[in-house]
Amino acid sequence: MKKIDRRISRQMVHRLILITVLLAVTVGAYVGITAKTVKRGTSASAYVSAEVESVISDTTSPDSNSQGRRIGNQRISIKILQGKHKDEHMQVDNYLSALNNVYVQKGTRIIVQISTQQNGSYSASVYNYDRSGVLLGCGVVFILLLCIIGGRKGFQAMLGILYTVFCVIFLLLPMVYRGADPVLSALLIVLLTTVMGFALLDGVNAKTVSASIATIAGALFSCAAAAISGAVAGLSGFNMQEAETILLQADNGAKIMIGGLLMAGILISAHGAVMDVAISIASSMDEIHKTNPDVKAKELFRSGINIGRDAMGTMVNTLILAFVGSSLNLLLIIYAYGIPFGQLINTDLVGIQLIQSMAGSIGIMLTVPLTVALAVFFQFHPVRLFSRGKSLNP
Repeated sequence: MKKIDRRISRQMVHRLILITVLLAVTVGAYVGITAKTVKRGTSASAYVSAEVESVISDTTSPDSNSQGRRIGNQRISIKILQGKHKDEHMQVDNYLSALNNVYVQKGTRIIVQISTQQNGSYSASVYNYDRSGVLLGCGVVFILLLCIIGGRKGFQAMLGILYTVFCVIFLLLPMVYRGADPVLSALLIVLLTTVMGFALLDGVNAKTVSASIATIAGALFSCAAAAISGAVAGLSGFNMQEAETILLQADNGAKIMIGGLLMAGILISAHGAVMDVAISIASSMDEIHKTNPDVKAKELFRSGINIGRDAMGTMVNTLILAFVGSSLNLLLIIYAYGIPFGQLINTDLVGIQLIQSMAGSIGIMLTVPLTVALAVFFQFHPVRLFSRGKSLNP
């Protein structure tokens, strides 16, 4: 019993040391990135929450061509709820079309755009519904379900999600904006979030070490496949839809390396799927070894491959369906206009989407045997940690 307690205590120490080092690296990187101020675009408009006090006039009517959406104009009285114009009462016109459609009633919470002129005058216009309450509620439900169903590991997974969000917003975006190589920046984020995620989830052991190495390698496999395909097909970040808008940011001091954004995006997007496959395989093999400690390496490898094939089949299908879901409107337009296959396959948008899907799938497929091999190796050849010679395996 004492031996087990010492082993658990040792695992906790290893986990805390690793998490502390990662947090120190993250904070250091953040301080280094934000030390140099870079000019960013500013807006003369403010977007604030408001409440509709009354509908003064309503000339809208249902439109049969847009599935009954109300088209026309509303004259409404609103009360500003935040910002420097808080508690002010204003009357604004709310123009509704099939696409820009914010139909309001008394008590509706909306977001208004307040535009201020150089002479100090300002005006307000309806921007959209105020969805902050709904989104916050969904977030709370998500966190509660994650913690209730997942228990302690669900809470640890939530911490991993928060860390990932922090790294993307406060490390990846500023680095790329300041001129850092997008692929190297994305690789740093993949490295940090992978190790931190697994450390929070299950500490330092054979399962998480093999899954971490395989995840990083799998993401690199996807990026390499995309880089080769993109180079042969003549596709890069300059072929993306947002390239022109990003180029305009150069006037604000941005030094974005647009050419590498496509590969960086694939590296980040493939990371989640590869991480899922790697930990699923490594965890299953770890349970097999714990249940049957006498299992031979060859048998464990064969079992891991069978598990990996099942995971690979479903995850590849997930990536393809994700492509279809994100491009459903585009596919519908292609179908409606009867665009020839030769034209379709050679458009930048379709080419990029196909490369993203196939590169991610290639990364998953190559991750499977690598994860299995690493899991078998660490199960039968436990790595020694620190000078005391403690085994990586519990």
